Amino acid sequence: MQKVLIIEDDGFLASIYAQKLELSGYEVAFATNGEDGLKLAQKDKPDLVLLDLLMPKMDGFEVLEKIKGDAATKDIKILVLSNLGQKEDVERCLKLGAEGYVIKAHSLPDETVKRIQEILGK
Repeated sequence: MQKVLIIEDDGFLASIYAQKLELSGYEVAFATNGEDGLKLAQKDKPDLVLLDLLMPKMDGFEVLEKIKGDAATKDIKILVLSNLGQKEDVERCLKLGAEGYVIKAHSLPDETVKRIQEILGK
C-alpha cells in the first residue's frame, strides 16, 4: 500500500484529505508542523508528501529543500498544497523539486487526490 504523509497545520483540512486518501486506498500519516513532518518523512519514507507552505516551526519551502537535498529522501514525491498562489512561490517549489503545486482555494480535495494518483501512477 502506498503511503502519503500530509504536512498541514490545519487539522480539519488535513483530516478531509486523509479521509479521501484512505478511501482511495492509501496509508496516511500526519504532521502539523514542518519540523515533525520532516522527521516523519525521514523515518517513514512515504511515497508522497502533501505539503503546506505556511506552517509553524519550519515552513514548507525548508521542508521541501531538506527532503530533496538528502540522498535518503530525495526520491519522495512532493505535491505542494498551499494558498500562496504567487508565480514566484510556484516556481520556487518546482525548482526545489516538487512534482506539482495545488492552490487550496482553487482545488477540491477530490481533484487533489486525483493529482496524487497521477503522480504515483495509480
